[in-house]
Amino acid sequence: MHRNVLVEEIQKKRSYLTVGLDTDPDKLPLHIKELPNAVFEFNKQIIDATRDLCIAYKINTAFYEAQGTKGWQAMEETLHYIPSTHFKIADAKRADIGNTSSYYAKAFFETLPFDAITVAPYMGEDSIRPFLEYENKWAIVLGLTSNKGASDFELQPSGNELLYQKVLRTVSSWGNKNNLMFVVGATKASELSQVREIIPDHFLLVPGVGFQGGSLSEVSKYGMNKDCGLLVNASRAIIYAGNKENFASEAREIALQYQAEMSSLM
Repeated sequence: MHRNVLVEEIQKKRSYLTVGLDTDPDKLPLHIKELPNAVFEFNKQIIDATRDLCIAYKINTAFYEAQGTKGWQAMEETLHYIPSTHFKIADAKRADIGNTSSYYAKAFFETLPFDAITVAPYMGEDSIRPFLEYENKWAIVLGLTSNKGASDFELQPSGNELLYQKVLRTVSSWGNKNNLMFVVGATKASELSQVREIIPDHFLLVPGVGFQGGSLSEVSKYGMNKDCGLLVNASRAIIYAGNKENFASEAREIALQYQAEMSSLM
């Protein structure tokens, strides 16, 4: 998806909500668990209930890969069911030596029609480069994450700046605002002003709003740019809002609350 199309969808829907399809088979409503294609059926109903309120869906591939062939099939079916108007993210956190990364890129950009994939920058430019060679596809690089272990490396000094700042500054030169995004956790909202000093124009994928306690208003205040520049992800808070037969309508209610707040913040 081209950046202009993504920005147009955000403006049209007055939303920068990304729904995370981190679908755990053990957490499905009982009436869904009984179905042979339970994960896909659950995802299908979530998508139907939220598609007019969000601009992107993020599939965390671990939840599907853990189920083997059955899970991979459910992921493919889910991906193909997501409307073409929506930005489709593979939260797969790949990146390896160049030749291997080229096959990861082929898997998620050609065999599977994702628009973007999350990648880890630790191995350097040659591990990221293959993902940047696809037109209208995106590499979403881990920048400043919301997990406890972020302090082990990301927040450590590196010269006259912190390591995550060096990552943002260095990686941003490998591509451009049309093919690179960065992950910045919502629980790190206080650092968003510093992030924007380094990468003012890039989109940020922001997890951590919802169950992890991140503030949407704080993220928007410090992270938004002239194109909005934010994809704010909510997973469990939306998809597990209910666990009865009306789970999809419960999910819609939470998504609507996010969308309404986003509209007021734009």
